[in-house]
Amino acid sequence: MKIWSRSFALAAMLTMILTSGCASRPDPFAKARGEVVLAGLSQVGTPYVYGGSDPRDGLDCSGLTYYAHHVAGVRIPRVSVDQLRAAKPVSGRRPRAGDMVFFRIAPGEHHVGLMVDDERFVHASTSRREVRLDWLDKPYWQARFLGAGTYLE
Repeated sequence: MKIWSRSFALAAMLTMILTSGCASRPDPFAKARGEVVLAGLSQVGTPYVYGGSDPRDGLDCSGLTYYAHHVAGVRIPRVSVDQLRAAKPVSGRRPRAGDMVFFRIAPGEHHVGLMVDDERFVHASTSRREVRLDWLDKPYWQARFLGAGTYLE
């Protein structure tokens, strides 16, 4: 039952992402956004491993975003700081599904996640030691938020 519920939730979320904004101008990256988000969500529960970029061995934060984009055929740098530097900044709007969100969690220490909808992001959490969903509006994340960027525009 749990596996079916998770699969149904992922399929419903992907449908929502791919069909959102139908009344506005079409997003030529809608398919890639959906693939990136689905690849990220499919890793929820994967163990956190520093330097990990393969789900079979475990993932770190930038390994998760690197993997999700790779699945969608989008090339991005491997390390979070490089991902931040190379991404097209998202300004003037809230990050949307497929955009990356960047944080400074300590001096010289960065973190990255992948937006799955308008409010939540998936990331490889060091505190929970696994890939998980979190809310962007949580005070912890807002206090450390650097900005958002995308490779899907």
